[in-house]
Amino acid sequence: MTGQTLEQKLIAKAETAHQLTKMEIVHLLQAVGAEDDLAKAADRVRQIFVGDGVHLRGLIEFSNICRQDCMYCGLRRDNHKIERYRLTADEIVCLAQKAEGYGYQTVVLQSGEDLYFTAERLAEIIRRIKSMDLAVTLSVGERSFDEYKLWREAGADRYLLRIETTDKSLYESLDPGMSYENRVRCLMDLRALGYEVGTGTLVGLPGQSVTSIAEDILFYQQLDADMVGIGPLIPNPDTPLGKAAKGDFHLTRRMVSLLRLLLPEANIPATTAMETMVPRGRELILASGANVVMPNVTEGDSRRKYALYPGKICVADTPAQCRSCMGGRIKAMGRFVASDKGFRHHRQVQERS
Repeated sequence: MTGQTLEQKLIAKAETAHQLTKMEIVHLLQAVGAEDDLAKAADRVRQIFVGDGVHLRGLIEFSNICRQDCMYCGLRRDNHKIERYRLTADEIVCLAQKAEGYGYQTVVLQSGEDLYFTAERLAEIIRRIKSMDLAVTLSVGERSFDEYKLWREAGADRYLLRIETTDKSLYESLDPGMSYENRVRCLMDLRALGYEVGTGTLVGLPGQSVTSIAEDILFYQQLDADMVGIGPLIPNPDTPLGKAAKGDFHLTRRMVSLLRLLLPEANIPATTAMETMVPRGRELILASGANVVMPNVTEGDSRRKYALYPGKICVADTPAQCRSCMGGRIKAMGRFVASDKGFRHHRQVQERS
């Protein structure tokens, strides 16, 4: 079609072929004026591939104790200002029972890398939750193949392990004592074990380039990620990056839209961090390609103590309030809360170059 801008041509290509080169992705990530058109195209692809249902997944933040020392994270080992806590197995299972009562089909068990939860301890918790006919997503960091295997055999369905950046030197400078190769090994082990594999990017890390963000997207395509969670950096003053600039909300939004266009079947959450930065941010991201929200079902003071970053929304709300609020907001968008467990549906086989 004549008269189209380069951005319009690239968006049309992404919407139909679900493929772009690295430089084409870079161009659209930088195309501030094309953000709304990009979001509209992503929303169309979202509707075709995953429909109008929004999957609500109940988040249980069961421990903020972590052996790692990532420079951007409030849970980091050397943050001595944070109030540490750890829920018991019975408390975790009780929260899962309540999540089922609120109508959730999936619970997400998330924590710092707390080695008190040995493979067998966590496997027993998974077994107890699976007896409720809930899907279980784990987000507990780097473990061995055998540990991942035990949890998979116990019934865990999905695993979320954000890589944050695929720039090896940046990754290792911000995650002291950790290995980029081991992070990738974990993702490949999870894929081999049959988990639905989730990963994602932290947008706005000091030293991160738009080119490296484009490389993240291509990595997620190569991995054929089932879930991709994207959020902006919100600096925590109790970390070495406390004085860093916030991540760019709009760049993050453009990345979400590109992910929907290039991984059309993936589950993509509208993250809490987006709404912490911009009022009604989750609705904006849901209208830009996302199809998942993870309301917090953790109760009491633990909600406040899981302090990844400052200013986190909904900390004072009850889980029942969160469930009711998100249900109403989704309905107001003309969407609906999905009633299934939200596993990825392979609608079409996409050619991968």
